[in-house]
Amino acid sequence: MTCATCAVRIERVLSRQEGVETASVNLAGATAAVKVGAGVDDLGLIEAVGKIGYGLSRRDPEGGRRDVLDMYTEEERLQRRRFLIAALFTAPAMILHLLGPHALWNSIVQGLLITPVVFWAGWQYHLRAWRQLRNRSANMDTLISLGSLAAYVYSLAVLPIHGQVFFETSGMIVTLITLGKVFEARAKGRASSAVHSLLELGADEATLLVDGREQRVDIDLIFPGDLMLVRPGERIPTDGVIEEGASTVDESMLTGEPRPVEKGIGDEVVGATVNQEGRLVVRATRVGSDTTLASIVAMVDQAQGSKAPMQRLADVYSARFVQAVLLIAATVFVLWLVLDGGLGKAVSVAVAVLIIACPCALGLATPTAVMVGSGRGAELGILFKQAEVFERARTIDTLVFDKTGTLTEGRMSVQSIDTDAERSEFLAIVGSVESASGHPIGVAVGLAADEEGVELAAVDEVESHPGRGVTGTALGHEVVVGTPELMESRGFEGVARWEETLISKEAVGLTAFLAGWDQQVRGVIAVSDPLRAEAGPAVARLETMGIGTEMVTGDNQEAADRVAAEVGIDSVFARATPASKAERVEALQRQGQVVAFYGDGVNDAPALTQADLGLAVGSGTGVAVEAGDVVLLHDDPRLAPTAVELARATYGTIRGNLIWAFLYNTLAIPIAALGLLSPTVAAAAMAFSSVSVVLNALRLRRFEPFWS
Repeated sequence: MTCATCAVRIERVLSRQEGVETASVNLAGATAAVKVGAGVDDLGLIEAVGKIGYGLSRRDPEGGRRDVLDMYTEEERLQRRRFLIAALFTAPAMILHLLGPHALWNSIVQGLLITPVVFWAGWQYHLRAWRQLRNRSANMDTLISLGSLAAYVYSLAVLPIHGQVFFETSGMIVTLITLGKVFEARAKGRASSAVHSLLELGADEATLLVDGREQRVDIDLIFPGDLMLVRPGERIPTDGVIEEGASTVDESMLTGEPRPVEKGIGDEVVGATVNQEGRLVVRATRVGSDTTLASIVAMVDQAQGSKAPMQRLADVYSARFVQAVLLIAATVFVLWLVLDGGLGKAVSVAVAVLIIACPCALGLATPTAVMVGSGRGAELGILFKQAEVFERARTIDTLVFDKTGTLTEGRMSVQSIDTDAERSEFLAIVGSVESASGHPIGVAVGLAADEEGVELAAVDEVESHPGRGVTGTALGHEVVVGTPELMESRGFEGVARWEETLISKEAVGLTAFLAGWDQQVRGVIAVSDPLRAEAGPAVARLETMGIGTEMVTGDNQEAADRVAAEVGIDSVFARATPASKAERVEALQRQGQVVAFYGDGVNDAPALTQADLGLAVGSGTGVAVEAGDVVLLHDDPRLAPTAVELARATYGTIRGNLIWAFLYNTLAIPIAALGLLSPTVAAAAMAFSSVSVVLNALRLRRFEPFWS
């Protein structure tokens, strides 16, 4: 594909095939994302695209991304060779042209020099133009081929009668546009390199432990459940759980943080991270396309293959643009011939119109910015799911934070236990149910029981009640742990008796809840959650960006107010259920605010979906990640403003590129039609316009988070 017209035509042909639900073609990425129904095979799609002069093949999930980068590398090498040879012949032809007035021998030598330029270096344009013509279509190559051949054929025609020749014009058109192709291929390769760099992080081999023996195998031969030996300095081959050993692991490829993380038995590790110190034995849990790294790459691919709403306008504009240019060039030729009377001038002006109007910049404006922006995001641990996120982010004026695990560390610790039962019995019964819930508070209670040497029991019928508590059966008792409302709804007695204790704990900013069994409240447990050090700077950054902040949490008002005061958030919505979190977001939207929501838990999924922009912490639950529009790979709240800033910067680049491309084509054609541009200048301008939008997009690679 060489221009937006190519991409639009392929997309239209694919969309018309039976069984195809959607098709989206990415010019810069040289890819087509096609969603098909059952029974649709590749051959029909390949044949349909082949009929209009293009090639299509199924992309291998791994090698296909490398193929795109290799394609641009080969394209750059090939175009550089064509340019150098074309320049070698065109330069002396230009010198002869500048020596004028032209003797016959001068014009003949120019023609001899330019012939290999037009028909060797320029053959790529003529061949593709011919293929388009056979399919009754036209694209950028049509304009280049027609422009260069028109000047060449006219020169041959007037050579016998000693007329003014334009051989050097044909040569310069091909030479300058080919030079543009060199820069364009290099820039596209750089734009595609982010995903390729991520893939290169993965290990190619692993040391497998089979019956205690070490066996070096290819990474494709690792299956879930296999034991892998990872020595210091080696990359962890795939996602897994540590079975033996302890070490620190460099997770900077995932989190962007240079500080290694301590890992021990039972801890999860991610493939492609680096073991720093100790010997580890890791049991593989996810392999191949299921790994974290593969998921990251797939999500970046999804974003890069999607289209921003702004691009639809460009697609509509490009669909019939080339045909319109051909009509304009023909009209201009006739007008100059009639009004000026000079055939040479008419040819020169028409050729300039053909060349200056090539819509390459328009086709590259959006996809290159999306590719570079999403690629840079992946390097920072920010995954944009769709290109439309970049447009939505520009209007965000309110960001709503969840509290637990986002602004706080999510590592609850028990601060006090008040009970009228025996403490060990209380911890055994309550701790068993809480621990089985998997909630951060439950983990804290379970750890407190373990620290006091209390053995936890098996639990039946555990049920979580988001925002309210947990119920279950332990040691033969029906256990309820949670809010007074949950207790009363279950018919428990003694809520009023513990109310004063509950209030006193919450008054000092602790999270407190009731616990009991057999229809009787037995005590109060109070926990606390340390504030993340990055929370304050994140909120402060949002304020400088003009974005207001609010916190919604299922915690009590006092604990929520304490956290909000420490980080600088003014508005607090406490004791929120999953439904009321979403309702709060909706209420803000009804007030005219454009809301982003930052959360990590199951109970955040409704709010993430309701928000105009959902920022889901990737270390949280799969439900939250699925609900979010942007996935943040580590739980640093500073990534929230950074994601919005990067999205806005990417949108600004898209808009700037499109404005430039539209203005270039809109203003350049009249200038050329008035005879104010020579074909040579038009060729240089056309090449520059294509390269300029790609280079502008590449500036996003230098985007740095505000704390760096």
